[in-house]
Amino acid sequence: MSITRPDGSYSAVAKIFHWVSVPLIVLALLSGVVIGHIKDASKMGFYAIHESLGLTLLILVLARLAWRRISPPPALPEHVPARLRKASAATHHMLYAALVLQPVLGFFASNAFGFPMQGATAYLGFIDLPKFMNAWEGLAKPLMWLHGWLGWLLPVLIAAHVAAAIYHHAIRRDGTLMRML
Repeated sequence: MSITRPDGSYSAVAKIFHWVSVPLIVLALLSGVVIGHIKDASKMGFYAIHESLGLTLLILVLARLAWRRISPPPALPEHVPARLRKASAATHHMLYAALVLQPVLGFFASNAFGFPMQGATAYLGFIDLPKFMNAWEGLAKPLMWLHGWLGWLLPVLIAAHVAAAIYHHAIRRDGTLMRML
């Protein structure tokens, strides 16, 4: 057990998935907050950015989960106590669930509000996605509420994840953080 020589390391592909996800998640969360404060025509541009980030993250997270099935992550070292193993597993499962559900809820809510990813809000600004439902405000509002709720839960889960990494690195000094660097 060493802070610089961890027990087991994630694959290069897993590390790329992880570190590419980080700025995309931050930008998606920030753009989602900004949208709520914009009252002029530029709001549609922020929707286009936010929705494109969300869909890109969904694709990335699904690819990441597929990679985890092909190349499972290294097991936590034996010296990590059972309660920390359980907390780690729970946090990772909740993060993955939120990262899949968040863009799906947003995508369905946008469609239910009558704004499919077409035209001004096309994916990446130029890829129109098919409209799959008519506007349905009765469905859109609860979907948007859930999307917003998860938008506030995600930073809490991320903070727990980062705090755990810092705890392992600075206090336990067990090399867990270095497995992802």
